[in-house]
Amino acid sequence: VIHKIFLVLKKNVKMLFVMSCVRLVGSTRCSGRVEIYHSNTWGTVCDDNWDFSDAEVVCRELGCGVALNATQSAFFGQGTGQIWLDEVKCSGSEMSLTECQHGGFGKHNCQHNEDAGVVCSGVRLVGSTRCSGRVEIYHSNTWGTVCDDNWDFSDAEVVCRELGCGVALNATQSAFFGPGTGQIWLDEVKCSGSEMSLTECQHGGFGKHNCGHGEDAGVVCSGVRLVGPGSDWCSGRVEIYHSNTWGTVCDDSWDFNDAKVVCRELGCGVALNATQSAHFGPGTGQICCCHELLTNHFHNVLCLGVRLVGSTRCSGRVEIYHNKTWGTVCDDSWDFSDAEVVCRELGCGTALSAPHSAHFGEGTGQIWLDEVKCSGTETSLTECQHGGFGTHNCQHNEDAGVVCSGEKCVRLVGPGSDQCSGRVEIYHNNTWGTVCDDDWDFNDAKVVCRELGCGVALSAPQSAFFGPGIGQIWLRNVNCSGSETSLNECQHGGFGTHDCGHGEDLKSIMTIPGEPSVITAGT
Repeated sequence: VIHKIFLVLKKNVKMLFVMSCVRLVGSTRCSGRVEIYHSNTWGTVCDDNWDFSDAEVVCRELGCGVALNATQSAFFGQGTGQIWLDEVKCSGSEMSLTECQHGGFGKHNCQHNEDAGVVCSGVRLVGSTRCSGRVEIYHSNTWGTVCDDNWDFSDAEVVCRELGCGVALNATQSAFFGPGTGQIWLDEVKCSGSEMSLTECQHGGFGKHNCGHGEDAGVVCSGVRLVGPGSDWCSGRVEIYHSNTWGTVCDDSWDFNDAKVVCRELGCGVALNATQSAHFGPGTGQICCCHELLTNHFHNVLCLGVRLVGSTRCSGRVEIYHNKTWGTVCDDSWDFSDAEVVCRELGCGTALSAPHSAHFGEGTGQIWLDEVKCSGTETSLTECQHGGFGTHNCQHNEDAGVVCSGEKCVRLVGPGSDQCSGRVEIYHNNTWGTVCDDDWDFNDAKVVCRELGCGVALSAPQSAFFGPGIGQIWLRNVNCSGSETSLNECQHGGFGTHDCGHGEDLKSIMTIPGEPSVITAGT
């Protein structure tokens, strides 16, 4: 009887094992040559048309996070025996490789030197959505958590990049997404923010920690990415992550302002172009954020990649994106005017300092710019004079940095507006909203002009002079003395308390950029 039970258990274990009919061979559990189980035999997959979408399916099926690479030409060594699949075509949303289109089991014109492989991240987010949750990594055949000691925004940036989830919005601590169970794999993680994988960051060693699961680290990522033929991190077809699926955005009314938001969200500097009509190729699956589902009408953006690494979003080592690679800027001739351009480009207020000598740590890889000479009025660092991309006589101990005042909670927008004139909008509760024109006057305009570094106010027009806004109306009955440094310091009726319509978005201003920020007698 015991023998029969053993045989039944053995049979059932085997059945359970072959239900997961994909494995990776030749490296780790989450990277290697792709093999599938069919007709009681393991066999390989030919690399004809093997691409990132196919790799995404394999990584998802194995619970290995997201795909980092789809390898070809037997990158992880040649298999033996059967070649089960050829011409695999996955959309990327399938739950199993065998759900994808293919030429049929055993039908191929390949040799084992064409065996396909994948590299998966081995990182996942648990407890909320695909792009936010508790951080878990795969090590020694087990998923485990990360302790929140020293967990910060730079660490979160690496996780979001590794998972293809856009940029980091928050680095949560204290088991914000719930405590995990089992292993705690990492503690005292210290990322510079430029690493491609969390395991590349400094840490105390796998399994070495003094934490409990009440200290599990988490992240919130933007869930926006740019993809498509010829795309890179800062240009491509816009896709957003919603309801556990990546989808495209229709190009109806798509314009430069929309592209600016995407570039800012991805940490890619300013927008260069807002392309339409599937410039980077049509997507597949869901089309999100569109009232009419029109074939091949997809948003695309080209961003100018500038970022700050090593401290906060608005201070750090200056890096620019060129030729599909992030690289640093040499500090030869680096000065306050250069820093002003970077801070403006990133929407980080005004420059406070322009540090030299790798103040925020040394970068790695390319040094893209040297002898940068900005007048301070340029809209982008690459508009400034420089010696040419990649032309320098520097080392990374000369990497330039900036310290900016921080993101402004006030902006000027609307038809015909520019940086120093437009409809006044303020940022509150994670949303931009307008200001009602009740009691709006010249003193209020003076404060806005000072806050934005736009000199003195020329006018405080009302009645939606720069066009009506949409969404929230945050303030009404603003009463500034004129000496405040921020509109939020002025008296008002309370955020969201008003009886106005957007036809009263008259809080617009026109200024003289560069003039003194106070008006003297006789002005």
